[in-house]
Amino acid sequence: MSYPETREDAAARFGTEAFYASLGRAFVAMCALIPVLFLIEALDIAIGRGRLDMAGGIIPHRLDGLDGVIFSPFLHASWDHLYGNAVPLILVGTFVLAAGTRRFIWSTLLIMLISGLGVWFIGDPDSVVVGASGVIFGYLGLLFARGFVERSWWNLGVAAFIGLLYWYQLYNVLPTDQPISWQGHLLGLIGGVIAAILFRRRPSRGAPALPDPTTPTLTDF
Repeated sequence: MSYPETREDAAARFGTEAFYASLGRAFVAMCALIPVLFLIEALDIAIGRGRLDMAGGIIPHRLDGLDGVIFSPFLHASWDHLYGNAVPLILVGTFVLAAGTRRFIWSTLLIMLISGLGVWFIGDPDSVVVGASGVIFGYLGLLFARGFVERSWWNLGVAAFIGLLYWYQLYNVLPTDQPISWQGHLLGLIGGVIAAILFRRRPSRGAPALPDPTTPTLTDF
């Protein structure tokens, strides 16, 4: 018995019209997120440099800094910090989101949780950690692991390409004397790998093909 291809299956297959449409929508959505981050940074400057960072950043080992697990990815220490994260966030975020909105949301939350809680537990207690870098490294780890988990050369190729573009940043997952949260980067990367395994796409058999062309086909949105 043959089964029709679901919308999700078509969007995951490189070269299909659904694939390119999904990629385009994801790119627009990620581009729309960046102005929000710039508005937040402008607000931080308007009310006093660093006030939002202190209020919403991760402060390791302190209960009043635990809410930063949720808020810190939306905050940045400076314009340069934000500029450095904006382009890679669009790139990796587009390919992660193109694979499905629900998987994107759950994967992002898991990456934020693992990266943020990890920083809170093992980070420098005299620091305030902000920035989307942990999420970016998480997306990169997710794409790379998804290539193996789902046997997708497309995801593997994308991760390798982005890794080549930003190879110099990969060293930031190792301990350093610079004011960089390598813990957040490393744990974000690990969180992305875990997300790729937990939220992997399972081939859908769809609904049986029916002889009546007027009968709607069930799909998984």
